[in-house]
Amino acid sequence: MKNFIIIVFLSISLVSQAQRGDTNFNNIQAVWQLINTFYVDTVDRQALSREVIVSMLKKLDPHSVFIPSEEVQSMNEQLEGNFEGVGVEFSIMNDTLMVVNAIIDGPSEKVGITSGDRIIAIDGKNVASIGIKNADVFKMLRGKKGTTVDLTVLRKGIAEPMQFHVTRDKIPINSIDAAYMITPQTGYIKISRFSLNTYDEFMTELKKLKQSKLQNIIVDLRGNGGGYMTAALNIADEFIESGKLMLYTEGNLSPRQDFDSQKGGLFEKGRIVILIDESSASASEIVSGAIQDWDRGVIIGRRSFGKGLVQRQFKLHDDSELRLTTARYYTPSGRSIQKYYDEDLSKYRKEIGSRFEHGELTNPDSIHQREDLIYKTLKNKRTVYGGGGITPDIFVPLDTSMFTVFYRDLLSLGVYNRFMMKYIDENRNVLANEYKSFEQFNSKYIVEDTLFEQLLAEAEKSEINIDEEQVAISESHIRMQMKAFIARHLWSVNEYYKIVNQSVQVIQTAVKLIEDKKGYNEALEGN
Repeated sequence: MKNFIIIVFLSISLVSQAQRGDTNFNNIQAVWQLINTFYVDTVDRQALSREVIVSMLKKLDPHSVFIPSEEVQSMNEQLEGNFEGVGVEFSIMNDTLMVVNAIIDGPSEKVGITSGDRIIAIDGKNVASIGIKNADVFKMLRGKKGTTVDLTVLRKGIAEPMQFHVTRDKIPINSIDAAYMITPQTGYIKISRFSLNTYDEFMTELKKLKQSKLQNIIVDLRGNGGGYMTAALNIADEFIESGKLMLYTEGNLSPRQDFDSQKGGLFEKGRIVILIDESSASASEIVSGAIQDWDRGVIIGRRSFGKGLVQRQFKLHDDSELRLTTARYYTPSGRSIQKYYDEDLSKYRKEIGSRFEHGELTNPDSIHQREDLIYKTLKNKRTVYGGGGITPDIFVPLDTSMFTVFYRDLLSLGVYNRFMMKYIDENRNVLANEYKSFEQFNSKYIVEDTLFEQLLAEAEKSEINIDEEQVAISESHIRMQMKAFIARHLWSVNEYYKIVNQSVQVIQTAVKLIEDKKGYNEALEGN
């Protein structure tokens, strides 16, 4: 009877609280309290609360997410544009931690660690031949600025292990993968993400290109999943004359906010091409939408992802975070490019795969536009569409001509990467002595037949089927990738793109168009 009285009293108390506030919210509080007071077994409160939060968010939209406290730091590092650590790019080869590159002016480079070094111990703890994983390396090498770590290193040509005492520091995460003059008149900049540092990085590279008599610019946003809206707007502002609406945001509880271009853009004159594909999302679509709506440049590639929702970040009591959608963003013509979603989020996440199955990535006629969401560009009155990403002005299909089962297996089983890492490791000094500059390497180096045959032999050892017809289809592409891989490890990722871009169809289409004034103008006029 006592227990019955307690339950009745508690129920009356909870009902009374519910009557004083939001009934639905108080119901949640009531259930929570009842579970923790009367449930038969011990409850993991943290796991239960997370499950409740995640379940609520699933009923909202695809981009409102809960981030547990232990994942917040790694999630934020990419957007913040830096982390704290020793400053090395690494690869695990044959169960050994190998330095691919010591970041220039980073802590490791300053003490003398260099490409090709093998880290065999961290703070006296052996890390060689123990099955170490990438996550383990991150935990051991990253840490707060000012803290130290002792690295034991093996270097080719030196018999005894070398000891390095490294003081951790802030390490930049670059968001500009490549920036160079792709022709004497045209510059090329590839942006991989929009982080806090992206605009500053972009301006540094743009100013360098301007010194090379830049007349036209290609901005590559393929594969760029977005990031900070401010970074995207600042970059778009460099191209659009002052006083123009670049974007506005609005939500049910968020009043409309306009973002206009300011004075003093560094490239307000001159031809522009923006490259996009099905993985270009959010901030990439802000840049593309503003450029397209003002007829400021030509968009080339394939229809972008279609993410037009704005998330606001809220820190919770246990240092976890909630990224909650608070508004939609709209391009200058007034279109929302957010693609359709409902409670079946799995269908939303598989939508890109559906495009491939339906032929959209290879045939522009397979793009299904919303006829009820037609808009006009603001200068030339060209037709553009809302409700499903940015549709390019010029479509370039996905090039699958060189992809075979053989090539897929070569990559997916790790054979190609292991083989090339071993080749670089054994031949780095020879190659560096023979090719003093990238320009010399690019013009003279050819992947020898013997090297390609060694790769095939390695593939055969790994039980990959060496189908001669498939090898013939993929061979030229693989050889190009091998040359680019070597350039990447001798110089930087910038040189990798200088080689790869020579055979990328969408880039060659962009170069041809941007240097053809008549064709470029016709594309902007919708002809």
